[in-house]
Amino acid sequence: MSLAWHEIHDHLMTVSSTFSFHRQFERFRSTYPGLSDFSDPAALLDHLHQVRVEPEVKNQLLRALICAAQSDGQCADCALTLLLLALWPGLDAVRQRSIRRRLSAPDEIASDVLAQATEALRGLALGQVNRIAATVLRNIERDMIRARQREQSFASDLDIDDLAALPARDEGAIADLLWHRDLSRLLGEDASLVRAVAIHGFTQAEVAAVLGLSADATRKRYQRAVRRLRKAFQEKF
Repeated sequence: MSLAWHEIHDHLMTVSSTFSFHRQFERFRSTYPGLSDFSDPAALLDHLHQVRVEPEVKNQLLRALICAAQSDGQCADCALTLLLLALWPGLDAVRQRSIRRRLSAPDEIASDVLAQATEALRGLALGQVNRIAATVLRNIERDMIRARQREQSFASDLDIDDLAALPARDEGAIADLLWHRDLSRLLGEDASLVRAVAIHGFTQAEVAAVLGLSADATRKRYQRAVRRLRKAFQEKF
């Protein structure tokens, strides 16, 4: 069962306020540069959420938390919880964009974002990153988009008779497959481009990045595909 977004946040906040959590914070805060300046988790989170704090200061604090979260010590989960709460506004923005893009069922996106965030933070290569928050959030969104594209790529190979095997709750997925089938017959390789922009709400620049094309080439392909669609509709109606 998927958790609601606010339920995840409430749970993290409750965990961060417990006595055991504060004891774990005390154990590792003096080990990592900058964290010792904060007497408790709430003070650290408040500092990270303030607009007036210099970005590089926040970056160093996030770096320290990620080092702790990637350690083998007992405080790793404590640091991960603080990271999720620190990045919550950005994670919420990713969630909202994912809903608009229909990357998965709305009631599953909250859990997907949380899972991707946990994986991104645990596996982040700090030596290759300068801007912690921006990189993590971008990676989360990129991986969710790629996961959806892989699902669509696999599903688009299904024969129309195979649609009956899909669960009844996947009506949106079935409709999407039918759209893709019809567009593919008409537009060929440009069907995925049109579907991503016109149906799923991606920008042409985002699609260009995923397809490895230039913005100019993507724009021309999209315009050409739209002209073909208009011509097909005019001939039919």
